[in-house]
Amino acid sequence: MFLRRKGGREPLPACKREAPLPDPHPTPRPLGRGRRLRVPGDSGGRSPGAAGEGAGAARAGLRPRRWCEAGPSPTAGPPRPEPRARGGGDPAGSGRRGRTMRSLWPPRPVAAALSALGMSTYKRATLDEEDLVDSLSESDVYPNHLQVNFRGPRNGQRCWAARTPVEKRLVVLVALLAAALVACLAVLGIQYQTRTPSVCLSEACISVTSSILSSMDPTVDPCQDFFTYACGGWIKSNPVPDGHSRWGTFSNLWEHNQAIIKHLLENSTASVSEAERKAQVYYRACMNETRIEELKAKPLMELIEKVDQSGLGLPSRDYYLNKTENEKVLTGYLNYMVQLGKLLGGGAEDTIRPQMQQILDFETALANITIPQEKRRDEELIYHKVTAAELQTLAPAINWLPFLNTIFYPVEINESEPIVIYDKEYLSKVSTLINSTDKCLLNNYMIWNLVRKTSSFLDQRFQDADEKFMEVMYGTKKTCLPRWKFCVSDTENTLGFALGPMFVKATFAEDSKNIASEIILEIKKAFEESLSTLKWMDEDTRKSAKEKADAIYNMIGYPNFIMDPKELDKVFNDYTAVPDLYFENAMRFFNFSWRVTADQLRKAPNRDQWSMTPPMVNAYYSPTKNEIVFPAGILQAPFYTRSSPNALNFGGIGVVVGHELTHAFDDQGREYDKDGNLRPWWKNSSVEAFKQQTACMVEQYGNYSVNGEPVNGRHTLGENIADNGGLKAAYRAYQNWVKKNGAEQTLPTLGLTNNQLFFLSFAQVWCSVRTPESSHEGLITDPHSPSRFRVIGSISNSKEFSEHFHCPPGSPMNPHHKCEVW
Repeated sequence: MFLRRKGGREPLPACKREAPLPDPHPTPRPLGRGRRLRVPGDSGGRSPGAAGEGAGAARAGLRPRRWCEAGPSPTAGPPRPEPRARGGGDPAGSGRRGRTMRSLWPPRPVAAALSALGMSTYKRATLDEEDLVDSLSESDVYPNHLQVNFRGPRNGQRCWAARTPVEKRLVVLVALLAAALVACLAVLGIQYQTRTPSVCLSEACISVTSSILSSMDPTVDPCQDFFTYACGGWIKSNPVPDGHSRWGTFSNLWEHNQAIIKHLLENSTASVSEAERKAQVYYRACMNETRIEELKAKPLMELIEKVDQSGLGLPSRDYYLNKTENEKVLTGYLNYMVQLGKLLGGGAEDTIRPQMQQILDFETALANITIPQEKRRDEELIYHKVTAAELQTLAPAINWLPFLNTIFYPVEINESEPIVIYDKEYLSKVSTLINSTDKCLLNNYMIWNLVRKTSSFLDQRFQDADEKFMEVMYGTKKTCLPRWKFCVSDTENTLGFALGPMFVKATFAEDSKNIASEIILEIKKAFEESLSTLKWMDEDTRKSAKEKADAIYNMIGYPNFIMDPKELDKVFNDYTAVPDLYFENAMRFFNFSWRVTADQLRKAPNRDQWSMTPPMVNAYYSPTKNEIVFPAGILQAPFYTRSSPNALNFGGIGVVVGHELTHAFDDQGREYDKDGNLRPWWKNSSVEAFKQQTACMVEQYGNYSVNGEPVNGRHTLGENIADNGGLKAAYRAYQNWVKKNGAEQTLPTLGLTNNQLFFLSFAQVWCSVRTPESSHEGLITDPHSPSRFRVIGSISNSKEFSEHFHCPPGSPMNPHHKCEVW
């Protein structure tokens, strides 16, 4: 997965007075020439810059092809730039700090370039016009009539005869030198025109240049700290917004998608399917705060006799085990438990607190017997297939057959049913813990889990309690966000496939799938080229790895069934949304979702069953299906725009594709064959060599730290392998594209070559900020490294990066020892 999707939601408390929705301007241009959604108040502005996680449209407006909100845009070029393209770059001292591209248009370097081309004023050039900018016709250089008086032959012969021998030799020598000079100039001119691309002066190029400049901090040496060089300006201009624990490019795009979804849900048409109408009913029930406040906790109290499956209330076992370090969180969690108990009528605090402390102690006991995430990465070691009878012997505290037959009804489960479990030892210890725990405590624990997972569907009192705990847990600042942001997010999480057709029709161009397929094909080709050059892999394993890469199935945009109204309605036929009963609708969906999951028992994997909905700004690789999935939500700016140089597109969506492709060969993905079966298909020699190569990355990333807390190099290994392999594959694919299509135009004023832009584009995807509490939580639970180290960890292993930015050997971004797996 390219970006972690958190299991829980940050609370988005409803405002007492609803704030109006800012104009949700058109969606950023997608891969193809799709329709642009316009909504009331749309002024045709551009897509937003900095973004949020699961929030609504940016108040400043949405601007296409903008990577983040414009801030100060220093025009000074970076240290050690490669030779600039003709007309590009910014001579020293030509720019002024503190002014944006808009106020400086045309920038001095561009103005100088225009002046050199004989243009006194700036004209918005089309792409076709730009190709002609540097070409002057003969009529512009030479007079229409060449009037040169020649002497007659006789006079010329007399003149030549009158010259002395020395004069004749000098004339011949000068003529030869002139001919040689003309030849040299011709050769140099051809080379200059061939090697130096022109500068792109289109509106799109000017816009993306401004965005790039505002995100950068060109005062930082890219060879010392490339992340700050690429994102320093963005970080200064984008503090974490109230109500959020982190903020970044992905969040920005998701906010834009949310604004579109809101418009679609609130503006129903007669042509929508029954499934789409169910999504609209669900959303409207969520928005009916009056009814929710009237019901208060009654819906949950009626459900309290039934319980959900149990687990840990905090995101990771580490919160329970490292009590000194996490004392603030544990205290906040206990207070949260007590508050919810009081809201449900559990009695006075002095009665509730001891009971909740017992539940917390039980969760701590569970945390003690769980396996650390880094030890769960080798699936071949923890994967076990047993029968239902063997499971009963392994964990006798639970009567398994009645339980399994209940949840998988009407499918019948008998003692010979094969069951896959992860870590036999854990199940055995859980069984022992259950047998030694008071039944009353077990009952309270299961009820607490039900309350914890459903309280967000209740009235404002529960929302306030959630928000208070999230402030302790993630460092989110209390705020009053519009209710629609919460409801759009929950509707998308719940019925994202039902509303998928509306989103796809509004944002996804018809030819987008074809364009994305071409990019994926280029990345696959580049990956296989790298695969053929690996020295540590034996030939038989290499051949099988190539077969697996060839067999990877591409899923782009959306699953096919959602665009067929009859098929879509068939999928959601057993789900019913009731007007004005939000809690009831949520519980009905929980039951419906489980029935759909249970129905897949004993059936072959279905490629139309995605783990992400079409609006999601993310991507993933499925090892059991050997497929890579790219929802429509991520196939748009800033990851891809047709009007941007391909250096930016390969550095954006190209790296995303390479990342997911490389997951097929990371420390977990490599254990599955081309058909999605978990089996050993590598030769032992290559397995050992792979472990040696990856040990380098474990050590490299383990040396990084945030606020003095180290990154877990073992836990993040899979994502680090994918980040490095994805960058390498995308770079190679871009070089192949340039060889095939020729050098493309450069962007003005940056003073950067397109190869440098490729790496800058990759880095600026990861511009982000987090609260200290959120950073701590990420280090414990997130399999991805922090954004800063996703950038510098990958580029410091890239020889090509160091070459293009001329980084001295031994500098921070060009260490002598580099790690490479794929």
